[in-house]
Amino acid sequence: MELAWFMIVAFMLVAYVVLDGFDIGAGIAHYIVGRTPEERAAVIRSIGPVWDGNEVWLLAAGGTLYFAFPPLYSAAFSGFYLPLIMVLWLLIMRAAGIELRHQLEHNHMWTSFWDFVFALASILLAIFYGAALGNVIRGVPLGADGYFFEPLFTHWGTTGETGILDWFTVLSGLVAFVALAVHGANYLALKTELEMNARARNLVSVGWYLLVALTTASLAAVMYIRPELLNNYYALPIGWLIPATVAASLAAIKYFNLNGLDKQAFLASSVYLASMLGGAVFGLFPVILPALDPELSLTVYNSRAGDYGLTAGLVWWPIGIILALGYYTFLFRSFKGKVRVGEEH
Repeated sequence: MELAWFMIVAFMLVAYVVLDGFDIGAGIAHYIVGRTPEERAAVIRSIGPVWDGNEVWLLAAGGTLYFAFPPLYSAAFSGFYLPLIMVLWLLIMRAAGIELRHQLEHNHMWTSFWDFVFALASILLAIFYGAALGNVIRGVPLGADGYFFEPLFTHWGTTGETGILDWFTVLSGLVAFVALAVHGANYLALKTELEMNARARNLVSVGWYLLVALTTASLAAVMYIRPELLNNYYALPIGWLIPATVAASLAAIKYFNLNGLDKQAFLASSVYLASMLGGAVFGLFPVILPALDPELSLTVYNSRAGDYGLTAGLVWWPIGIILALGYYTFLFRSFKGKVRVGEEH
């Protein structure tokens, strides 16, 4: 039962990273792909009908954690209280940038301000999400009572009195920033045309080299910080397909980008994000919140909810996910095609 819910939570997190990842990436690329107010309005329109639906996956994943693994939820939200509040404000400001920008379209100062808010919030969100994953991989100072506290930063090291930000978590944040920028640029190339399409493709082309370098550096850093993540790969060799998929998806992004195949390039960056997150989940299992003291780590076994709740949830969750997937299928089919500069919001 706990394995089933672990896989459900992992699926929902991957769905969030892939889906909300492209509209966060669109925000990162906002000023690069959109050079004029009209072009930046087209960037907003490219994600307009879908961005808030994409964020539902984050809410659903958080609710599922609360339901299926309550000790994990309470520990994570207590220890990461400060960065979670910062993420909440970034989500609010990013939403405000999207929704308020077009309210006074003929006021240049108004639209410029909300363009800046949208781009800055998207950049910081990507970095914070990557740093959060870096904290999980590195481990947190979890106590015997199941709680912990971390300041924003300490000595920038990964041992001793750690902070939320150190050299490893900052590297993780940079990987997330570049990966989502490439993912968002692939999406914008798929949804735009002419000059905007060319700029989006160029951003993917340039960002790809940085993404390969950062991916290589981050994998080496993970092996240095937590080499035991390889244990599951040695125990179940089929897991090596995950890093092979990471490498193949990176090659596919470059190939499709060079050949102007925007849809395929977007799918390749989606596979890259899914396989990177999936590789971390596979290596950590059964641990879901590693502690600096391994004896205190939270696992799927010591943080699960009761049998009755998990069983009842397995009845209702498929109903909800079928409705959600049906809605998404309808939404994306209705929104297929290109957005054009000068169209109404």
